[in-house]
Amino acid sequence: MTCNELIKYLEDWAPPDVSMERDNVGLQVGSGRDKIRNIFLCLELNEKALNEATKKNCNFIFTHHPLIYKPLHKIDTQNNPTAKLIEKIIKSRIIVYSAHTNLDFSKGGVSFELANALGLKNLEFLQYRACNQFKLVAFVPEKHLEKVSVAVFEAGGGLIGEYKKCSYRLKGEGTFEGSEKTNPAIGTKQTFETVREIRLEVLVDSWNLNKVIANILKVHPYEEPAFDIYPLMNKNSNYGEGVIGEFDKIKSVVQFLHHISRTLNTSTLRYCKGKVNKIKKVAVCGGSGAELISSAIKTKADAFVTADIKYHAFQDAEGQILIIDAGHYETEILSLNGVKRKIENFLTANGETIKVFKYSGSTNPIRFYNYKE
Repeated sequence: MTCNELIKYLEDWAPPDVSMERDNVGLQVGSGRDKIRNIFLCLELNEKALNEATKKNCNFIFTHHPLIYKPLHKIDTQNNPTAKLIEKIIKSRIIVYSAHTNLDFSKGGVSFELANALGLKNLEFLQYRACNQFKLVAFVPEKHLEKVSVAVFEAGGGLIGEYKKCSYRLKGEGTFEGSEKTNPAIGTKQTFETVREIRLEVLVDSWNLNKVIANILKVHPYEEPAFDIYPLMNKNSNYGEGVIGEFDKIKSVVQFLHHISRTLNTSTLRYCKGKVNKIKKVAVCGGSGAELISSAIKTKADAFVTADIKYHAFQDAEGQILIIDAGHYETEILSLNGVKRKIENFLTANGETIKVFKYSGSTNPIRFYNYKE
């Protein structure tokens, strides 16, 4: 299997175009044409992680945090640690690929894995992404409907939530009259024609629109196919920010805090008091999620688990919702479990014996000091 084949699978799940503006996701170093030996997963790449990947004969490294985030103005391997790491990666012919905010915003991504680990049920996005879809309407002769439909679906059209190949079809009549320069697939040039057609409507994510149109043009019988494109304000059910769910059984605040500490393997939590003493409905966002506090309050969540909360955000939320800052690394590292499952399922389905490893160490730079008299 080539790296490009794996990358295509990953990007069908977490499309780069759904990421935040200026986020540097995708292939970071190497050639997608290379064959994969083994695969290595880490939250971010440092020298220790790279050495372990090399020892395990891995030449495809997946990271959540991009190796190259800020532009590199020069490759100074003497004074720049990232440049030095890149030099070693290139010499070892290793491929580095990163899925950052696109993994944050995708179903089954960072926040979903955090919610699953905490044991939350009935999961859905806390805040859905919007304005990134189009309705595409194509007018197709009846006999060619299935061929055009298949081409649309193969390019990513017709996806709604957990459903695929979704479309609306309406019978009607199309008319045309070609000039002397035309060669119509149906009827005769310079003759007014009436044709039984189907109005085919599908929902298309913005990043798939050009592929869908290209596929229509390849298989549509007309020299000049007619189609309309409508921008939508719809919320996209497959992409969003944060996750909200609920426990099967209500927990006290203390039980809830203990549960988070055990699950995320951290003895240090920062939190503020909420509105209620019983925790049932919980919102989560892996990594920095302070901008979702208001959404968590609006959905009447009893608590919100995230990271990188500032003092005044705690102050503003106190008495409205229990906010827990459980650490950036701690709330994101679990996402590699979901990535590992996805990749292993893909490899198995394709009859591959490639192994997938997670970094055995920690790339968390933060340390805690507990003073005791």
